[in-house]
Amino acid sequence: MDLFEPDLNLTLPHHNDLCVTSIMPGLIGGWANNVISEDAIAAKAAVVLVIDGLGWNQLQRYADSAPFLAGGNGQAITTVAPSTTAAGLTSITTGVAPGEHGIIGYRVRTPDGLLNCLRWSAGGIDALAEIPPAEFQPVEPFLNSSPTVVTRAEFKNTGFTEAHLRNAKLAGWWTPFTMITQVKNAIKLGQRLVYAYYDGLDKISHVHGMNEYYLDELAFVDHLVQQLVDSLPAGVTLLVTADHGLIEVGSSVIEIDRDILRLCTSTSGEARFTWLHARRQEAKALLAECKCYEDNAWVVDVEEVLDEGWFGPKLTPEARNRLGDVALVAREAVAYIDPSLPDGPEMLGRHGSLTAEEMLVPIIEFNC
Repeated sequence: MDLFEPDLNLTLPHHNDLCVTSIMPGLIGGWANNVISEDAIAAKAAVVLVIDGLGWNQLQRYADSAPFLAGGNGQAITTVAPSTTAAGLTSITTGVAPGEHGIIGYRVRTPDGLLNCLRWSAGGIDALAEIPPAEFQPVEPFLNSSPTVVTRAEFKNTGFTEAHLRNAKLAGWWTPFTMITQVKNAIKLGQRLVYAYYDGLDKISHVHGMNEYYLDELAFVDHLVQQLVDSLPAGVTLLVTADHGLIEVGSSVIEIDRDILRLCTSTSGEARFTWLHARRQEAKALLAECKCYEDNAWVVDVEEVLDEGWFGPKLTPEARNRLGDVALVAREAVAYIDPSLPDGPEMLGRHGSLTAEEMLVPIIEFNC
């Protein structure tokens, strides 16, 4: 395949093998696996830096813009399904797949309405009281330990932070280079594990796609990582990974047919992994009607998803109830929009599906 041709092959998660779910169990549990090396286990401290949207394929394709990252000791691993921030970050911090932690996508159907997991809102209204994050996502992050978490300061009191970072020691950053300062300070204070998060690359791709703005931001991320490595003391390991990759969709947005939506009580998920929730006794008809999208999507019913283990080796009853009946999973560079819920229809760069572009992320190790 041409380096500049997107890899749209179906790529299922390697749960508990070459997957982001292996990072925290390896580091905190103290056992090397296919993702975490013996050197990382033996280091006096480890820093895990999650670069939102840093896909493995994009890093290889645009290596000239990120020579430091591309030259590191890295390999491709998978994120989880769907390849979206809410599910991916929660899977990294808990070490389990979405079927177990229950954050199965960006927007999740609940008895209290459609929960936007990143904003922790339903119907545009804060849902902290109605949907307690620790009940909705009951798996204790970081294997019930309390590392220092360095993330945007404005995220401190959000529902999603409570869901996937609770009990950690939060150190907020206001500018990217103060993120480095916070990481350094945590190491100086004797922290054995520091988790840091940067979201600029993902934001730029949503707004501008994969053009010069994206490449300039990627170059900045590369410089940021190099600065962090240079600032860490000897004996510390930095691991750089991501929650998902990216694909440019541009204006290729498909409105789901209203006749199909009449067979549904609601939709959930995101534009590249849309769940359709069928009306009573309409699931088979809904699946048949959705076959019209097979030129651009994998059209699968929930039973196929469960049989193939897309959401991991364990599926809780709560997570099962949050799944729909039919999934539209984009296999071309398109997005599916429910016209009654047009969240972000103008976004150019997207993620969520099971293509290699979105599913493959790096794990890159730097030993200081």
